[in-house]
Amino acid sequence: MEQYIIKGGNSLAGEVEIGGAKNAALAILAAAIMADDTVEIDKLPDVNDINVMLEAITAIGASVQRIDRHTVRINGSGITNINIEYDYIKKIRASYYLLGALLGKYKKSQVALPGGCNIGSRPIDQHLKGFRALGADVDIENGKIVAEAEALRGTHLYFDVVSVGATINVMMAAAMAEGVTIMENVAKEPHVVDVANFLNSMGANIRGAGTDVIKIRGVKKLHKSEYSIIPDQIEAGTFMFAAAVTKGDVTVTNVIPKHLESMIAKLIDIGCEVYESDDAVRVVAKRRPRCTQVKTLPYPGYPTDMQPQIGVALALAGGTSTITESIFENRFKYLDELARMGANIKVEGNSAIIRGVERFSGARVSAPDLRAGAALCIAGLAAEGITIVDDIVYIQRGYECFEEKLRSLGGIIERVSSEKEIQKFQLKVS
Repeated sequence: MEQYIIKGGNSLAGEVEIGGAKNAALAILAAAIMADDTVEIDKLPDVNDINVMLEAITAIGASVQRIDRHTVRINGSGITNINIEYDYIKKIRASYYLLGALLGKYKKSQVALPGGCNIGSRPIDQHLKGFRALGADVDIENGKIVAEAEALRGTHLYFDVVSVGATINVMMAAAMAEGVTIMENVAKEPHVVDVANFLNSMGANIRGAGTDVIKIRGVKKLHKSEYSIIPDQIEAGTFMFAAAVTKGDVTVTNVIPKHLESMIAKLIDIGCEVYESDDAVRVVAKRRPRCTQVKTLPYPGYPTDMQPQIGVALALAGGTSTITESIFENRFKYLDELARMGANIKVEGNSAIIRGVERFSGARVSAPDLRAGAALCIAGLAAEGITIVDDIVYIQRGYECFEEKLRSLGGIIERVSSEKEIQKFQLKVS
């Protein structure tokens, strides 16, 4: 089992290039199989989740050609199987996007009920509601979602709750339905817009992505395309808060600053200086963070995927802060690990009351999920002494070259897989 071992105390400084957005890429890879022509996608992040999705696509008969680390060509004309097995779904929840893609193209699909990070209940009822509204029969059989339709027909659909997954999944199915579909109360996240733009590049007719209402005029066929994934706002935010936590000076490049507005606002709230340019954001933290209040909300609100990172910053802030988590009920699991490092936090329902401490001390902690794992690494970079982060397989699911990028900014962090390597690191840095 691999771990990160970290020696804290260095202020991070320098530039770091942000890769393609994992959450956009997963859905776009699923959508790519809807064409029988070859689709080329670049700016893919080279992370475990992407590689598992490519395996799942290959397993159903699509042609997948890796051009380089960040570019792939996919051709869906050879698909012979509309059954996505549990082995893929248990590794990445986003495999469920193949449900909408296959249903749209073939009017039938079978996908095992999803897995993914253990951050709380993420029901798929809105996905199923959307498919049924388009005319599909949807059942749960033997642990699988089975969807089938003689034909999909456009409809007027209002989602009960804002759901990124349901918005994308139903949008894919509706792209090849007969007639017009209007979806209201949809998610507005940048990766929803990116998936819509990708589908449009293949000949779909989707309007309104990024607003409350998406209008889709179904088409009979999708064609070849070349497409670049947008930059990853969560990877960018993670490095921006790493600057705040370590009193650093970090510039994230290859970003869309508009996508980072809610995070930039909170960085300014806690006392950081933030400088924006066309495709870069610089964060300078010269002093201890200030306390503030945070509530996670759907985009353009503050993202739940950035809640652990600001939680680490507020645990070191002067005064008392409050975080209210309104998206996932299990997102506070990392706080028990942060307490091992000296944080003073009390959880009441879906709120965390954080009384800032002067410093963290190094400890052995465990990553409970992807974003929390990255946040604990940031805490280790700010702590006195040595921190070991276990279960880093979560982190590798969503961050490409994480330790290399942190080292390029002056962080002292290594990936190890044995007690002997841990002792070697400790001797080297002592």
